[in-house]
Amino acid sequence: MKIFRKFLVLGALLSLLSPLSAFALFEECKDLFPKQQIPSSQEVGRDLCFDSFAVYYSPVDKKPIYTVEKLSKEQLSAPHPKRSNQFYEEARLPLAERSLLSDYRGSGYDRGHNAPAGDMTNERAMAQSFSLANMMPQARQNNQGIWAKNVEEPTRLYVKRVAGDVFVYTGSTGNSGSIGSSRVTIPSHLYKLVYDASKNTAWAYWIENTNEASMRPPISYQELVQKTGIDFQLPLKLDHSK
Repeated sequence: MKIFRKFLVLGALLSLLSPLSAFALFEECKDLFPKQQIPSSQEVGRDLCFDSFAVYYSPVDKKPIYTVEKLSKEQLSAPHPKRSNQFYEEARLPLAERSLLSDYRGSGYDRGHNAPAGDMTNERAMAQSFSLANMMPQARQNNQGIWAKNVEEPTRLYVKRVAGDVFVYTGSTGNSGSIGSSRVTIPSHLYKLVYDASKNTAWAYWIENTNEASMRPPISYQELVQKTGIDFQLPLKLDHSK
């Protein structure tokens, strides 16, 4: 079984090296976006499609500008694969634009998932979630504490309680320095935007990227747009918040 699992992981990684998949435009994974509408951002980035999520990647900051997932109760209630923990450098990106495994080594920061491994429903998707293109430098206690317990897990629990699709954007903003020879930007703030398509409501978690970060009430969609400068193109007519 272990050998079979290794082949699955290897297959997932090799598939990302295919010329057909290199720099796949979001046109190829538009189903992951609400009403197939791509967010509008002033930041220049790379479109990267994966099986279960998409990444708008910053070649300057060498981390995601945002990721998007399309989740459902049926998806998250299904058996989940074992966490692979096989982090890898994203070969679809030019070397000058990649973050490297060595950048995080000894930095004091976790390789923080944007699209969480805990959301993945098969071994290929699990393997892909460990691409460094899906990672941001995240304060260690933040990643393993408040973010995992008070942001990621409540989001999954919400998805399991409702009918229909829930779209989740995760990203980071601000600049608190950098790590490694690639100068991967350390974000000052992290966010997770949750959009319930069936109820046409949205809210966002907004967290400082520190070990001492405290939990605050969710902010509105409009406030997140103001803070990030990204128009996520959600079809909201009113100021909905959780």
